[in-house]
Amino acid sequence: MDGIVFFATERHDDVVGFYRDLGAEVWREQPDCTILRAGGFRFGFCARDRADTEGIVTFVFEDREGVDAAHESLADPGDPPSFNDTYDIYQCFAADPEGRTVEFQTFE
Repeated sequence: MDGIVFFATERHDDVVGFYRDLGAEVWREQPDCTILRAGGFRFGFCARDRADTEGIVTFVFEDREGVDAAHESLADPGDPPSFNDTYDIYQCFAADPEGRTVEFQTFE
């Protein structure tokens, strides 16, 4: 079974561009939605008159180097990655152009 998570967006092109800059590729184009793919993770953004900004879009990497590379690729990188003892993960956070929380992590 596969799946796709969809988000409403008021800034379709900016948001899609942000995730493409992170390495996601366009999987499908629909009349008002773009579905992106990063590995096995598929997520879509549909042009609407409001933006869904709740939740966290999390990208999982094989190792710390992947998290570090994602962090370094950000235009506004924010705090550097760190180890989270509670969940035994190495992680960092960013925000997309509409303020959605984006997480980059690897399980230790």
